[in-house]
Amino acid sequence: MGEVGPKDMTKKAMVMVSGGQDSATCLAWALDNYEIVETIGFSYGQRHIIELDCRQTVLSEIVKLSSKWCGRLGPDLIVPLDGINKLSGSALLNKKKNK
Repeated sequence: MGEVGPKDMTKKAMVMVSGGQDSATCLAWALDNYEIVETIGFSYGQRHIIELDCRQTVLSEIVKLSSKWCGRLGPDLIVPLDGINKLSGSALLNKKKNK
């Protein structure tokens, strides 16, 4: 029996997509270079929730940019991390206080 190597496996990737331009760029690169690309996002009560709100738009629109990308985009998962802000303070998590 021969060895199973990368050439015998489907090239898969997982990209963390926040909805912002950096992760959208990484997603485009992965869609161009991998056969199947799954996406994951984290909902942790971030201050800048607009990016998380934009995720679905990014995912649905990016596949329209290349005919080969449409068949490569796999499942998407959002992982809720409610309560993470109780572990530590962070500029990403702390709500801006009005003066």
